[in-house]
Amino acid sequence: MTPNTVEPPQVVEQTRLRMPEPEPKKKRRVWPWILLLFIAGAATYLYPRVSQMAPAPAPKKAGKGGATVPVVAAAARRGDMPVYLNGLGSVIALNTVTVRTRVDGQIVKVHFTEGQFVKEGDPLVEIDPRPFQVQLEQAEGQLAHDQALLANANIDLERYKVLFSQDAIPKQQLDTQISMVNQNGATIKSDQAQIDNAKLQLVYAHIISPLTGRIGLRLVDGGNMVHAADVNGLAVITQLQPIAVIFNIAEDSLPQVTKRMSAGQSFVVNAYDRDLKLKLASGTLLTIDNQIDQTTGTVKFKAVFDNKDLSLFPNQFVNARLLLETKHGAVIAPTAAIQRSPQSTFVYVVKSDNSVEVRNISVGITEGDEASVEKGLDAGEKVVVDGIDKLQQGTKVNVRMVGGGSRG
Repeated sequence: MTPNTVEPPQVVEQTRLRMPEPEPKKKRRVWPWILLLFIAGAATYLYPRVSQMAPAPAPKKAGKGGATVPVVAAAARRGDMPVYLNGLGSVIALNTVTVRTRVDGQIVKVHFTEGQFVKEGDPLVEIDPRPFQVQLEQAEGQLAHDQALLANANIDLERYKVLFSQDAIPKQQLDTQISMVNQNGATIKSDQAQIDNAKLQLVYAHIISPLTGRIGLRLVDGGNMVHAADVNGLAVITQLQPIAVIFNIAEDSLPQVTKRMSAGQSFVVNAYDRDLKLKLASGTLLTIDNQIDQTTGTVKFKAVFDNKDLSLFPNQFVNARLLLETKHGAVIAPTAAIQRSPQSTFVYVVKSDNSVEVRNISVGITEGDEASVEKGLDAGEKVVVDGIDKLQQGTKVNVRMVGGGSRG
């Protein structure tokens, strides 16, 4: 092809198609670098905190040939184990009296102060006695008048008897006089009843305490008019010594109690505070209700307490514990030593060579921090109560006895 030769258009178009086009210039991407810088900064900020919150690696359990594990142990003992029936209860006053007036009148004097302990027969309130004194004098005057009429009727009767014996008067006149004497005698009896009633009103005007107990807040002040028909009383007295507690026990335990009560056994009942930690008082079971509450499946028990220190107060909530029986000579171990698995209940027993043995046991009654062991453990054997999570069968231990020294 010569330089002056002109290529046909088809050849020029094919040549253009075969020539590669220049590649576009790549753009620099910045956002991946920003993301990497953000991740690095976050890791630098969070690493110290995550390392502090990370759980410490679990200690390796000491094997038979490893280092000894420090533990705390206690010796099982033989003793008496009480069996209790527990129930929720409330304190009630053994007797409660609302002091009311039995006569109408004005209060002229109040002899008690609020919260005072009063004895039976102590004066409480005095109502104005003058109206009743006037009634008494009127009745006494009427009695004297009727007694004079009776005396005169008796004199006339004696005269009529003499005249009738002489046939001077008819029999009817004598009978009328006898009736008059009897009528005057009945009137005197009525007058005497009026006198007794007036004296009784005078007694009622001086209101006294019907029982020994603690008097509450005063409901009526001095100077007020009171009536026998008033709804509210003058004061309320509650007997605090002795005092009672009513508590509920499950109906399933009822046969055990009734059987022993029929045999003459008395039951001790202890009252504890709301948290079941502080013993408030000790008393005896008084009686059992005559029916079961079907809504709760419980029976009401009533116990009585001397309450000499006034530790119990009416309407106070308490936990009542009835001592059903005491198992003597039971093997007792701390509850902290008793471990449970899906297969069994066991303890770690420290042997004479300071190694531990996994011992399956049968637990009986649990009372507070102690439990009776029916089988699997003897009195005097040492059981681990602290450091159990590091133990396995045959682990060597360095023992520190509860309340004593160490033994390794």
